[in-house]
Amino acid sequence: MKVNPLGDRVLIKVQEGDTKTAGGIIIPQTAQEKTQTGVVIAIGTDTDVIKVKKNDKVMYDKYAGTQIKIDGADHLIVKFSDVLAVIE
Repeated sequence: MKVNPLGDRVLIKVQEGDTKTAGGIIIPQTAQEKTQTGVVIAIGTDTDVIKVKKNDKVMYDKYAGTQIKIDGADHLIVKFSDVLAVIE
């Protein structure tokens, strides 16, 4: 499925959280913390406002966006203003 965000929105593929502790204990999915980082998959049509590029690794606001699944992977559609930083 192909999703193209509109306006000042950005499509982000959510980075998976840690599944094991440092000591090797497996953390069940229900207890894993939701990460706030991901990779930009697509950007909206309002490119004057959006200052990130495809494949940038970004940090976003914890409660931002709309969650969707694309090909079994978790994604978010967020407004550009909810993107906090580009991670290099």
